[in-house]
Parts: sequence; structure tokens; C-alpha cells
Amino acid sequence: MKRELPQDPMLRDLVQMARNHQISRRAALAGVGGTAAALTLASCAPADEGQVAATDVSDSEKVLIWHNWPAYMDEDDDGNYPTLERFQAESGISVDYRIEIDDNDTWYAKVKDQLELGADIGADVACPTGWMASRLQNLGYLQTYDNANMPNKVANIAPSYLGSAEDPDRIYSIPWQAGFAGIGYNKQAYKDATGKDAPGSMADLWAAELKGRVGLLSEMRDTVGLVLLSQGIDITSSSSLSEDAFMAALDAIKEQIDAGQIYNVRGNSYLDDLTTGNIIASTAWSGDITVINYEAGTDDDPEPFGFIFPDSGATLWADVFVTPNGATHKRNVEELINFYYDPANAAELALWVNYITPVVGAQDAAAEVDEELAENQLIFPNADTLSRSKAFRSLTGQEEQRFASAWQNLLLGA
Repeated sequence: MKRELPQDPMLRDLVQMARNHQISRRAALAGVGGTAAALTLASCAPADEGQVAATDVSDSEKVLIWHNWPAYMDEDDDGNYPTLERFQAESGISVDYRIEIDDNDTWYAKVKDQLELGADIGADVACPTGWMASRLQNLGYLQTYDNANMPNKVANIAPSYLGSAEDPDRIYSIPWQAGFAGIGYNKQAYKDATGKDAPGSMADLWAAELKGRVGLLSEMRDTVGLVLLSQGIDITSSSSLSEDAFMAALDAIKEQIDAGQIYNVRGNSYLDDLTTGNIIASTAWSGDITVINYEAGTDDDPEPFGFIFPDSGATLWADVFVTPNGATHKRNVEELINFYYDPANAAELALWVNYITPVVGAQDAAAEVDEELAENQLIFPNADTLSRSKAFRSLTGQEEQRFASAWQNLLLGA
């Protein structure tokens, strides 16, 4: 039974819009196979203690700069970010929100020189994926957060994010959102090309009817992970996901690239290719399709794009808050994190971006608005849904170097 919307007019309107444009994908979840992996970061060696964190001037400068991914913030019809604007009004902290991360590796390439020097990268906080955060921590590039300044984080962080060997209390990297990678597709174009309503497997992306109209994410762990799963490889296991298995998956991808099946391999900008019609289907991130449906949908066709889990399973990942050593407004960042770890704020954000919130209590807050949305398995997955997804296993330093180099070499030749 749906409950009454909140009394606050702005929040009521925002939630109503989120409800109107919500995609129900329970049917897509029904056939997914696999085993869950905990939403934790890859393990790594202890951090280098050589760098010193910059002096925090948050008391005198109520500002911060935030690097994040596209389609990762609630937005109204005027292009404003309601929760972020509320944070600014309540805290007095001005936030310069910049969409700077299209792909973990390309973002790292832009900031690595400053990171190596312990200099300001031009952001007080960024939200890379967990494995990249592990690299930054391992290299000694990150400041530690103070739990005393984030009581909501301490009280409400989901237990599955705690206890990792390198960051057991989550003081280097604090979860922002998590999600799944599967297949996104243009419903009508896919049906016109193949005669089928929807793809069901990774093999469907290699159909001759889609030649030159398929996109792949440049995020190695997602695209290669999905291919590995389709080949029967358990990506959570070091014995199954060996170097030979990884290279075999790269060979399979290269075969499709060389055959002209793949239009391109991109980061978050794959959404542009879907919306412009350059591609019909792509490996995709779960929340993105809701966003482009909101932007491209019409009264006659409110949901022109779909998202499914391949029958062999989906990948699972988490993006996290990190503050580099050169940042000078860490205390302001902690106030921001504390705000988004309030269950009501987390719920409002999650219902818009359609990614998994790490905040305990957010599902109950969402249920106060709409019980049906609170049961959406792409936002609030239960144990059964998580048990049918897999996270790419931790890589050793040598594996990280070899796997990443092989993947980048493949992309350079694509």
C-alpha cells in the first residue's frame, strides 16, 4: 500500500517525479545467477606515510569542491540539485559540484601528478570506485576522516561495508553509492533489429543484427567481469579468475572489436551513444537507464530504454568518498558525508539515482513515501538479490598492473 507523500511541497514534488519516472525491473532480476560478494574494497598493502595532509581551513572557508560521476545526483527540471542545495542552506557551506569522473583510469590520469606531490588536485572530495580508492590509500595519498564529525555515518553505515583489512572502520573511504553492471538497451531499436523484446545474455550483444551498434564500458571490472561470468568464471575466486581466464576474456572482447561488432568502449559517456542512437545496446550501470529515461521519455513512451541482468550474472561495485592529502576543507567534507548519511536524505537521493544506498534506515525512510519503490531491488537489494550478483575479486599489486595494462592496450587498439 502506498503511503501519503511528504507534506513539504518541494520534497513532495521531487518524490512524485521520481515515482513517475521509476523503472520497475523486478522481472529482469528473476533469472540472474551467481553468488554475492561483500561490498568491500580490494585489499592492499599498508599506506605510505611519507605525505602529510594539508592544513584544514574549513573553519574560515565554508566551501568545498566535489568531483563525481554523471547522473549521480538528484536533479529537478531546472537543473538544480535539491538535496545538495538543502545541504548548502543548512550548513552554510558552498559546494562546487563538478562532473569530472567519466572513468576511473582517465580521472586518475588527470590528477595523479598532483596526488604524487601531495598537492591540491582541485577537489576536496571525489567519489571513485572502491578499487581505485584502495590504490590511492595504498600509495598514501588519502587523508583519514574523523568519525567524531560524522555521527550519522557511524550510526547508519551498512555493516557489510565495515571490517575490511585495510580500512576496517571506513576512515579512508566512505561509501557513496553502489550498484550493478548489466546490459542497457534501446527497447524499440533492439526489437526492430533482432525481433526480440530484450537481450537476455552477453551472447545477445554479439548477434549479427547488432553489428557496429554495441557499446562497452571502459571500466575493466565491469565489462571484463560480465564477459568472465558469461564464460562460467567465478570472478570472486582467485582459483577461477586466473590470469589465463582474464586474458581469455580479453581475447573474446578483442574478437568482437576486430569484427566490427563494437561501436566503441567508453566511460559514462556511453549514455550519449544510447540516447543519440549510435548504439542499440551496451554494458551499462544500473541507475543510468532511469536517468536517460527521465530525460528522453515522452508521454507516449516514458521508458524507451531498458536494463537487464545477463542470465550469467551481474557485477557489483561501490563508489566511495575520498579526500586527497592536498585538500584543505576536509572538515567541510565530513559535514557533507554526515548529511548524506541521514536516512531521509539518503532515501531521497537513492530514489532519484537508482543506485544502492549504503545507509541503514534509508529503506524505511523511502517506505514512508512509497512502499513499492522501497522494494526496488536495484536500490534496496535484499540478500537474495545480492546472492545473485558478484563483485570482481581483489587483485594483487602484480595482477593489477598486468590486468590493467592488458586492458588498456586492448582499448588503445580498439
